[in-house]
Order: sequence, then C-alpha cells, then structure tokens
Amino acid sequence: MPLVSVVMPVYNSATTLGASVRSVLAQTHTDVELLVTDDRSTDDSMDLLQEFARQDERVRPERASEQGGAGRARNLAMERARGDYVAFLDSDDMWLPEKTERQLAFAVASDAPLTYTSYFKIAADHDGEAADFVPNGRVVRIARERVDYRAMLVRDYIGALTAMYDRRALGTRLMPEMRKRQDYALWLDILRDGTEARGLPEPLALYRAHQANSLSSNKLSLIPYNWELYRRHERLSVPRATRALAGAAWQSLRNSRI
Repeated sequence: MPLVSVVMPVYNSATTLGASVRSVLAQTHTDVELLVTDDRSTDDSMDLLQEFARQDERVRPERASEQGGAGRARNLAMERARGDYVAFLDSDDMWLPEKTERQLAFAVASDAPLTYTSYFKIAADHDGEAADFVPNGRVVRIARERVDYRAMLVRDYIGALTAMYDRRALGTRLMPEMRKRQDYALWLDILRDGTEARGLPEPLALYRAHQANSLSSNKLSLIPYNWELYRRHERLSVPRATRALAGAAWQSLRNSRI
C-alpha cells in the first residue's frame, strides 16, 4: 500500500476547511498523511486542524513561522512528506472518496510519474460533504488524455486539486518562489525533460468556483504572471514567450466560448 502525502495550504479557511480535511480522511485508500501548513491564519483554522490531529494521527498540521503565501506553504508541507506519492488539495476544495485509490491504480497502469483527473466545479457556497455530492448537471473539467511540455506552455491542463506525482521517480519536487502560478511552474519543471503527464477522465474532485471576478477578468489578470513564468522561470526568448502567451490567450478565448 503506497503512502500518499497530501499537501494542503491553509489561510483563514475555517468555514470550508472541515469538509476538505474530511474528504481526505474518508478516502477508500486509507494510507494517507495530510500535511497542512497554516499560513498565519487569524481565524480558527489552526484550532480546527489541531482538533483533527487529536482525532486522527494522519493529520499533521504545522504553522508557518511567517506568512509566505500558498506556494511557500505547500513547499513547507512537501518538505515534511514521507509518502511514495505527493498529491495536492486546497482548503476549500474536496475529493470524492475513491479519488486516491482510482488515481494510484491509473498511475501504476500508465507508468506516469505525474497524473491528474477530471473534476467537478461547484458553487462557492456549497455546504455539503464530498461523499454526499450528486452531479446534477454541474460543470465538469475533463482531463486531457496526456500532455507534454510543449502543450503545457500554452495552457495549464492540470487542475492542482487533482495532481499527484511519484516521489520515487521524481524525488521531492518543490514549487518555485513565485507570487502566482507556482503549481503551473512545477508541472512544467516535471515535464521539461520529455516526461508526459497522463490524465484520468473520471471526475474525482470538487473545485469551488468563486465568482468574485468574471472569467475574462481572471484570465486577463494572469497575463503578467504567465509572462514572468515564460521569461524568468522557463527562460524562453522574447519571440518564443510571445508565441506562448498568444497561444494561451487563444486557448482561453476558445474555451470561454465552449
């Protein structure tokens, strides 16, 4: 039974944190450890985590010494990982009960060091438990069968709440210190040497779709971060970074019409 280290950053998430943690502890594959980094929350998040830890030794929370953002919080958790695999879940999202079991079997069958799945999008105010979820026509983001580095440059096909990588094959891979797009940068790091990521088309996770900004506004706000990713992290030339950014913009426009 491989051990799966689940990485969860937390900041002022007391209203959604309980359902997220319970969705991990309810996995049919029970050999998991939940590594939580509290990024100096000012609400009851850490108290809630400590109560979970008292009830279940698989929950391993720590409080960051200083606030550093979600990427740094994930890295602090990954540095404590003991598992054969590392998976990711944010403190407002959830997994369906068979997510870990189904994805582990898929990872072994496909011999892929990085895998991901489809996922449902749910309303931000959804207050149920993952195990009680019924689709009822909710939007599903379908996982592409496989992606390589070139494809990922123009679109991030991997939902972070579904991603899982094999530590035995890749070692512990941390996210670069960036303000945003750290998870996207990690997938590119893993795929840069010619590795392919494989997608399981089953929707096995629940993503809270917050509506604070429009889809187009969210996409536009990512342009400078994508440019930074292409130029500073991937070290692409200006022409190649421009082509990648144009491709990403086209993909966003195309998908917004679907």
